[in-house]
Amino acid sequence: MRRLSLSGRLALLFAACTAAVSLVAGVLFSRASEAHFIELDQQLLDSKLIGLRRALQDVPDHQRQARLADELSRQADLSLRISGSDGQRWYDSSDRLPGELPRANGLSTVSDEGTDYRVLNAALYPDKADSPQLTLLLDITHHQHFLQRMQHLIWLTVGLSALATALLGAWAARSGLRPLRRMSAVARGVSAQSLNARLPQEQMPPELAELAQSFNAMLGRLDDAFQRLSAFSADIAHELRTPLSNLLTHTQVTLTRPRAMEDYREALHSNLEELQWMAQLVNDMLYLAKADHGLLMPSREPLELADETDTLLEFFAPLAEDAGVTLSREGHGRLDGDRGMLRRALSNLLDNALRFTPAEGQVRLLIAEQPKSLRVSVENTGEGISAQLLPRLFDRFYRADPARQEGNQEHAGLGLAITQSIVRAHGGQIHCESAQGWTRFVIELPRED
Repeated sequence: MRRLSLSGRLALLFAACTAAVSLVAGVLFSRASEAHFIELDQQLLDSKLIGLRRALQDVPDHQRQARLADELSRQADLSLRISGSDGQRWYDSSDRLPGELPRANGLSTVSDEGTDYRVLNAALYPDKADSPQLTLLLDITHHQHFLQRMQHLIWLTVGLSALATALLGAWAARSGLRPLRRMSAVARGVSAQSLNARLPQEQMPPELAELAQSFNAMLGRLDDAFQRLSAFSADIAHELRTPLSNLLTHTQVTLTRPRAMEDYREALHSNLEELQWMAQLVNDMLYLAKADHGLLMPSREPLELADETDTLLEFFAPLAEDAGVTLSREGHGRLDGDRGMLRRALSNLLDNALRFTPAEGQVRLLIAEQPKSLRVSVENTGEGISAQLLPRLFDRFYRADPARQEGNQEHAGLGLAITQSIVRAHGGQIHCESAQGWTRFVIELPRED
């Protein structure tokens, strides 16, 4: 069964609301009209009752009938019945009156043979217990016909108003939902080749402007992720092409003719280096893939960063000495973190700093405790990095050094990406600053007091 559209639902809702309001208003108007007619009939019968009592008071018996006829002739739709205190019928002004009428005093309504009467019972002499009873009957058939016609009109109005509201509601809903259809058209046109489509937020109603903004932001994220994925695939192919070509070429050259065992051993050692580099690249990619899926779960243990960084500086000291670079550390701080992961992140930063620090330069590692975080900065002297390149430093396979050309397999450009993943896994942030001859990578790690 096909589900009802949103426009259809809104149209039916409008129609139901209009029908309910019209019906309630009609019922209230009908009840008010009926109460108004009853009040008018009550006033009329009360006035006639007073006139009849005066007409019958102190009048000889032979003149009473004439006085009654004269009094009743002034109101064509009014009839009278006089009964004794025992209920015996004494007088009927018309032979078409109902046979049985209410005997209780007060106002009531009676129907007989298609004619409706408003009946008023009252004693002729209110101060006498055995007084004859006067029963006034007012023909209200035209009143009832009016109320019936009005009720029919109410039902007709309810039906027509509901139908009109449904049609107008469907038109209004369809017009109001036009931005959603436009959004749906944009969504249908989204593909890997057309992720640059955007919704015009300024043309959207306020209720949909936020949705359009979120939709455009989603398309922006998808476009960015797709571009990164495309660049990532190209970078992987670029990085693996050179070692694979080297392996194929070296193997083919080795197999062109018989060689000595030592030559085969040397060829295998050379291939082993290429394979080890490729294995490390694959391991790094798997590590980043785990980070992307939130699978990096660092362990938590109390760490004194001064001790951890001193261990790393001791490891890099021979390299720094060969390069003529001074290593130093300032400050201290404690936090709970994963020792292995943090050592890997700081090692990547120190290795990166040593590679780009000229002779006689400095590499400093600064640790500073802040109220709710720990700040670790790895900075080095040397040629700065332009502001346009800073946001891309943590992209995979990105190399800011234009001197590094294809075929240099020492570094694949994944170190900073891995460092960023480790920092984020610890709930921190990392960014790079480069100014006044210093380039610094700043890590902000949250810590508990």
